[in-house]
Amino acid sequence: MLHLHRSKTVLIRITSVVVLLMTLVSVSRAQQREINLYDHDTKPYYFGITLGINSSRFHPQMHSQFLQNDSVYIAEPNNSGGFALGLSATARLSDRFQLRFNPQLAFVERSIFYKLKYPDAGETDITKTVESVIVSFPLQVKLQSDRIGNFRVYMMAGIRGDIDLASNARAKKAEELVKIKSFDYGPELGIGFNFFFPNFILSPEIKISNGIPNIHSRDAGLKYSSVFDKIQSRTISFSIHIEG
Repeated sequence: MLHLHRSKTVLIRITSVVVLLMTLVSVSRAQQREINLYDHDTKPYYFGITLGINSSRFHPQMHSQFLQNDSVYIAEPNNSGGFALGLSATARLSDRFQLRFNPQLAFVERSIFYKLKYPDAGETDITKTVESVIVSFPLQVKLQSDRIGNFRVYMMAGIRGDIDLASNARAKKAEELVKIKSFDYGPELGIGFNFFFPNFILSPEIKISNGIPNIHSRDAGLKYSSVFDKIQSRTISFSIHIEG
């Protein structure tokens, strides 16, 4: 039932994105006769704001002593949602390439499902949630297509650095926690669409981000944290950039 619920949630999100894109394409086609912001491509730089939602999860590697653990025999990460707010500054490099700096403040929730061998109070299934407030600093290069009327497609790749303001790695009373370090970084890949309106550009974008370093601060004395040797971050984001 849990997997069925997750599948339905993902399907609803994908359907919502598809409906939004189809609506934007219809509006853009209706405006094809008039070219909006016709001189925008000659600007050396421009700015914008970012609104986004994300689906995040931990990507763990179990510790070598996990099978000998006498408390936990299943530990699986779950996908969890969040949202982000940000600013963007884009510089024109050439007709095809742009450089974008897109700092964001993201509110992220990631959880882990546990099955216990010897549960407290008779509960065998436990879900531990790690809440994070992340300041992210992505630097990206965009490769854009030719403009077709008031529509354009682009791809982007870059690298990001994250600081978790709510990191619990130094928490003293952490018996029930999974300790997560405050710094993370990794590559990003994505695709987006520019819809040119008379006064602004609306750019929906889908992006995948994978963390490289181990963000787990392991403590052998903690029941829920000691089962993991290494944890990396995984995030899929859907953002809307409003640019001028």
